[in-house]
Amino acid sequence: MYGEIKGLNEECGIFAVWGHPEAAPITYYGLHSLQHRGQEGAGIVTSDRMHLQVHKGLGLVTEAFKEGDIDKLTGDTALGHVRYATAGGGGLINCQPLHFQSQTGGLAIAHNGNLVNAHKLKAELEQAGSIFQSTSDTEVLAHLIKKSTHVRLRDQMKEALHRIEGAYAFSVMTENELIIALDPHGLRPLSIGRIGDAYVIASETCAFDVVGATFEREVQPGEMISFDQNGMHIDHFTEANDRAICSMEYVYFARPDSNVDKVNVHSARKRLGKTLADEAPIEADVVTGVPDSSISAAIGYAEQASIPYELGLIKNRYVGRTFIQPSQELREQGVKMKLSAVRGVVEGKRVVMVDDSIVRGTTSRRIVGLLKEAGATEVHVRISSPPIISPCFYGIDTSQKAELIAAKYTTEEMRQMMGADSLAFLSIDGMTEGIGRDDASANCGQCLGCFTMEYPTRIYDDTIHPHEKA
Repeated sequence: MYGEIKGLNEECGIFAVWGHPEAAPITYYGLHSLQHRGQEGAGIVTSDRMHLQVHKGLGLVTEAFKEGDIDKLTGDTALGHVRYATAGGGGLINCQPLHFQSQTGGLAIAHNGNLVNAHKLKAELEQAGSIFQSTSDTEVLAHLIKKSTHVRLRDQMKEALHRIEGAYAFSVMTENELIIALDPHGLRPLSIGRIGDAYVIASETCAFDVVGATFEREVQPGEMISFDQNGMHIDHFTEANDRAICSMEYVYFARPDSNVDKVNVHSARKRLGKTLADEAPIEADVVTGVPDSSISAAIGYAEQASIPYELGLIKNRYVGRTFIQPSQELREQGVKMKLSAVRGVVEGKRVVMVDDSIVRGTTSRRIVGLLKEAGATEVHVRISSPPIISPCFYGIDTSQKAELIAAKYTTEEMRQMMGADSLAFLSIDGMTEGIGRDDASANCGQCLGCFTMEYPTRIYDDTIHPHEKA
């Protein structure tokens, strides 16, 4: 499963259905397909056009929903969410969709991303009398909506979104309406599909295949799209800025069978591997990838370098999620439990180990050790992305620069620390070109903030970790 090894993970996945009698079961299976985007909690809210019903729980989708829970979620509209805690921390109270009740009816909100001005807005809202029930930045949107003097939810949403900055794919549901919106830079993916006359919304297109939906279109930056009894309505709450979709969607987060902004993720990762082989060739006997998200890049590297690709590392899928472990020591032990080197493949061989990124360096050091303990004579580490030198403020768990090994050490120092025989990263130009988006360049099309320290939005002082302020 993606996202279980490194300690690098995106905040969540969204899945919604409008106008299907089996909305809740479809959403349940849709969330299964998005499980890699969040493994801390899951929830579904449904509407029968009169009331909202909600069920949320901690853990994986199969842990959050027990037998009979889905049967209680009636109606032809559903909004689902899987969460990995970044802003606001964990706990059931922060599991989404967040659900609110007022004199005008129910409101449910699901969010993928992170708001960079949430602290500022929360302070203003609290001074004006708001009381927050969760510590999630997502709740800010609910309060802004209720503060609006407009009557229609669409107009309330527009007013609220004009005050929010950062990365967001929002889905908002009432008893009679579903509204989705994407931030002006399109930092997060969001797509629309169809099952007959019903509409399906998902963070990744792989979810459409699972539930038998056909892809309709991607939500564009600055768009706000609503669904009601009269069908789908396409609107804009602001002018779109230059697209700045998160580069790590292609490198690491998204499933390989998803298409992100018209680019297949597996194909993009193979191109990253091919480019990496051109930029950092090495004489070796075998190429292996770190399961699962690095496999495509490793195949590309092997093809371009004309070196055999082999399964030199095997993943044990029946142990706990290592990224939630609270200490470096436990993370390292978790990696040892989760990965095994295949001695029959690597013994006596010069091995190229392809991985998608290095965050803290703990995992890479342990994997190099596993390969050498299994008899590899040389281990050459190749990373299919540039060094991560700066925090992400848009919903990735790298909010502190002090945690990032590449921000503190040179490539040679990192190589020595992990015990590799060589270490090389993909260049920024190589990454943007390898992803293959038509408008991609070093300065256009993708968010490169964690590689360049240049962000597409303002970053507020209270967004930066207190230990790292100048």
